[in-house]
Amino acid sequence: MNAQLFEELRPVGFAIAYRMLGSVSEAEDIVQEAFLRVHRKLDDGERIESPRAYLATVVARLCIGHLRSARVRHETYVDALPEPLIGEPGAALPAVGGDPAGRAEIADSLSLAFLVLLESLSPEQRAAFLLREVFDYPYDQIAAIVATSEDNARQLVARARRHVEQRRPRFEPSRQRRERLARRFFAAAQDGDLGALEELLAHDVTLHGGGQPRPLTGRVRVARALLAGVRLATARLGALSLREVPVNGQPGAMVLDSSERLIGVLALDITVGGQIQTVTAVSDPGKLRHLGPLADVGSLGPRRVGHGPGPAGPPA
Repeated sequence: MNAQLFEELRPVGFAIAYRMLGSVSEAEDIVQEAFLRVHRKLDDGERIESPRAYLATVVARLCIGHLRSARVRHETYVDALPEPLIGEPGAALPAVGGDPAGRAEIADSLSLAFLVLLESLSPEQRAAFLLREVFDYPYDQIAAIVATSEDNARQLVARARRHVEQRRPRFEPSRQRRERLARRFFAAAQDGDLGALEELLAHDVTLHGGGQPRPLTGRVRVARALLAGVRLATARLGALSLREVPVNGQPGAMVLDSSERLIGVLALDITVGGQIQTVTAVSDPGKLRHLGPLADVGSLGPRRVGHGPGPAGPPA
């Protein structure tokens, strides 16, 4: 397989693998392994009718195997948070046709809150749902990928769709409005303004991550937890700054120490009606290494329980 074809197909493989696994490093490893398998088949003289379809099949099957592994099955809630993508998602959004609404749907499927929601699906349901609902694969191809019948593939998608639709965030359609609300949120967080913070949060807002052992729900509880995290990090690390950046296609910020080292990443899901429905705070160093130099947060927050590197950071 030549380098040009690799560059053409890599975004497709990464887009599937990242949504399946929620990990940049693991998605890249899966894509590399899939390309090696494609390359070996071609070297053996076998014909591949559609390298794109074949690669998607291999990537999805490798991801299913990975998700079934004992290591992944026994990870804790904190470990299960996705690794964030900073800036425009790029490779996680392969070029697609269709109308703007369809492209927006694909972009929204990258949000951290949506990826956390996918964690509640079985590996086969997750693969079938993503391939159908995000990438518009036909059911016969989905059945071949997940090694089941076409009828069972339809059932997998239907069950996953019912589960996801009950909880899936409906994003504020105006990007400008989302960004304005995010700026107000980050200003209130930095100023320690509890009242202003609460006004921006939905009554049933959920906080994922940030050192919490499980999701935290409710405007008052979430606002207080966020400000407590800011105070703790400031007391231990000194002055903090928030650099506003897109996180998985949604408004977000990198939390930095005085030396511009990364403490954590915040992502906001702002839903129809202009309120913040979900806050995802990723502060585990193991989920942030791909983003640059990290602050020393070893003394902050609870210890992780499970596999992987290092302790969790502050509830940034």
